[in-house]
Amino acid sequence: MAHHHHPVSGTKLFITIILNLIITIAEIIGGIFSNSLALLSDALHNFSDVMALIIAYIANRLSGKEANEKNTFGLKRAEIIAALFNASVLIGIGVFLIVESVHKIIHPEHIKSLWVIGFGLLSVILNGISVLLIKDDSHDNLNIKAAYLHLLTDVSTSIAVIIGGILIYYFKIYSVDGIISLLIAIYLIYSAFDIVKESTKILMQYSPENINLDEVIKKIEQYPEIKNIHHIHIWQLNEHDIFLEAHIDLNENLSAEEISKLIDKLEKDLEDKFHITHTTLQVEYNRNDNKQKIIRSEK
Repeated sequence: MAHHHHPVSGTKLFITIILNLIITIAEIIGGIFSNSLALLSDALHNFSDVMALIIAYIANRLSGKEANEKNTFGLKRAEIIAALFNASVLIGIGVFLIVESVHKIIHPEHIKSLWVIGFGLLSVILNGISVLLIKDDSHDNLNIKAAYLHLLTDVSTSIAVIIGGILIYYFKIYSVDGIISLLIAIYLIYSAFDIVKESTKILMQYSPENINLDEVIKKIEQYPEIKNIHHIHIWQLNEHDIFLEAHIDLNENLSAEEISKLIDKLEKDLEDKFHITHTTLQVEYNRNDNKQKIIRSEK
């Protein structure tokens, strides 16, 4: 089954980026004036979504770029590299926030709670508008869906900031600001670590976790024309494109036309069952080469 992605509205995405920039700047100002680390943490959380949205916006534009002589794959991995960089920076920010949060919990300081409540409400409202803007596009585009889910969590963290502001206003529990900041920082690291792990796997050409190699081999070797498959490589170019290259031994010395028909059937089966979008098969007959499924060393 081919993966067709719904064309994303660049205008809606751009407006969402602007709204989240406004939230980030407003919460930074509010955090400084209110002395609230929770508000500053939420600002950084929103800024991470600004970066994610910008990546989504650029990736949406780059997806239309054609491959050329210098970039035979096109620019499809730009999104993965940007995501890895963004997530790595977020982990660093998260560690910094944890250190500051612990200090705030141990040594709580006076906080202007009304600022915290006000800017928290502003964040909830603008993030709510952002969610509504890209909701439709998130159904058919995985990249936008990820940004959409990030924005939903932003609403939750902003609500937590508001609750903290209310507790400070009524009960003067100033340490709650550090506790909320700590929770946001932990969530930032947790989310970013998952992105680092996934993007690193793609860049290191790991086999996709959702593909069972034994099932792929079984599917290919069920064809009566095929004796075996060996020298297999499966990797992802980006989030959507899965590549397979391998050698296949034939039971008979087929003609070029017969081989072409066989490969057509194989490619269709592999795409339908495993969503492998690009297949390169080296067809062999009576060749004396290494028949290991996975070549452990090519020296």
